[in-house]
Amino acid sequence: MAADKAETTVDSAKAENIIEDFDPPKKPKRNKFAFACAILASMTSILLGYDVGVMSGASIYIKRDLQISDVELEVLTGIINIHALIGSCLAGRTSDWIGRRYTIVLAGTIFFVGALLMGFAPNYAFLMFGRFVAGVGVGYALMIAPVYTAEVSPASSRGFLTSFPEVFINMGVLFGYVSNFAFSKLPTHLGWRFMLGVSAIPSVLLAVGVLAMPESPRWLVMQGRLGDARHVLNKTSDSKEEAELRLLDIKEAAGIPENCSHDVVQVIKKNHGEGIWKELLLHPTPSVRHILIAALGIHFFQQASGIDAIVLYGPRIFEKAGITSDTYKLLANIAIGFFKMMFILVATFLLDRVGRRPLLLTSVGGMIVCLASLGVTLTIIDHSHRKLMWAVGLSTASLLAFVASFSIGAGPIAWVYSTEIFPLRLRAQGASMGVVVNRATSGVISMTFISLYKAITIGGAFFLFTGIATVSWVFFFIMLPETQGKTLEEIEGCFGNFTRKSNIKEVNVENNSNGQIQLGTAARHAMHNCLEQSVDT
Repeated sequence: MAADKAETTVDSAKAENIIEDFDPPKKPKRNKFAFACAILASMTSILLGYDVGVMSGASIYIKRDLQISDVELEVLTGIINIHALIGSCLAGRTSDWIGRRYTIVLAGTIFFVGALLMGFAPNYAFLMFGRFVAGVGVGYALMIAPVYTAEVSPASSRGFLTSFPEVFINMGVLFGYVSNFAFSKLPTHLGWRFMLGVSAIPSVLLAVGVLAMPESPRWLVMQGRLGDARHVLNKTSDSKEEAELRLLDIKEAAGIPENCSHDVVQVIKKNHGEGIWKELLLHPTPSVRHILIAALGIHFFQQASGIDAIVLYGPRIFEKAGITSDTYKLLANIAIGFFKMMFILVATFLLDRVGRRPLLLTSVGGMIVCLASLGVTLTIIDHSHRKLMWAVGLSTASLLAFVASFSIGAGPIAWVYSTEIFPLRLRAQGASMGVVVNRATSGVISMTFISLYKAITIGGAFFLFTGIATVSWVFFFIMLPETQGKTLEEIEGCFGNFTRKSNIKEVNVENNSNGQIQLGTAARHAMHNCLEQSVDT
């Protein structure tokens, strides 16, 4: 009897040790290799940021040199977002065909050609063609960089790493503003050409640097290359145990038997995008429908709140606020770029600590307050017959505060959230749809802002953005569950019920018909293997 009790005690102690060994560490260290891969992939986003930022100041000199109208300037400034739709639509299928890594190289190559065309443009029509080519490259980069980063990142730091594309977009914006100031002293016909053409240099360096990265482990599994995927996962996971769990989850999502351990297997139906659009749009499951609405909604509201109007037309807004000197307007623009850069860096460290949902709701709340303040102060300035220094100061402070609020939440979370919520089989095409909505909305805002504020006043335009931001807060509160700390394969289970609460951090669990709690598939098998090993010993 005593021996039985002792044996029971030993068995329970073993079980507790097994559970403790299975649980991942609470604060895993950052995986340096995944960190390096995320940086290299995300640096492609500098290209978009630079183009957006540099056009803000370059448009002043392009208008003077080429003698174009405000409508032509609007189209020139915003058309790259519409052109980016072509690249983002093609990028999903391309990345499933040639892989995530080579798609990033392709993006840099296309942008390089576009930058050269813009830099040597002799007239308006040639400049428009150059922006078309550059826009296609931007579309490729916008879609593929967050997808690759999400697929290579361990769950413990996925939010941190997947926010990198937005970090580098903001870095590119800042570089564009600095370029405006640096080349503004050149003759008018040379200054804007240098501003646009110099971006060809980093695009080449980025395309070459990306070749040092490994391919996405999820894409490798879809091609049946399990040995290569296991090698990448071992290097990008926090532990070998986590790498095996990630591989089990990916194999399950790709329809490969869990007991298949060959380095190369024949995948019955290789996923090159076939049937994906039907599953996304025509016959979606409740969870996929919810995911699609959430992903497209967050991209729409990110841009519809007016961020690109401020980034692209900062000098005009500062002029409306009472700042008339070109030098001061460009310096104020640099301040916008600096604030965007600083607060996006803050956001990268908060995403995996605070969570997506609280950070997003707080960010949008701050944006609403700042936009309302801008609407009020710009309306007062517009109706005043003398310069009101307090209103100039308050409108400038509101602009900077809006940029800070956007960058700490709505900016990075749109890219992080929309790439991590799609299941593996739908991720490339789903992410490309998000980019389409993002760029289309940005294109509409950037190509109509001048006409809009002329029609309803500059203050009225920001009151309109205030209303849109308020609607977005309600949408995010209702439609977006928390995804912090969950693996990419677990996240799909958070969707399908619009009222479901998913803020609790836990291993994926399932309720069986008897009301018992079971571990999720991959975790259950991992635990089973642990128990078998303990029995053998």
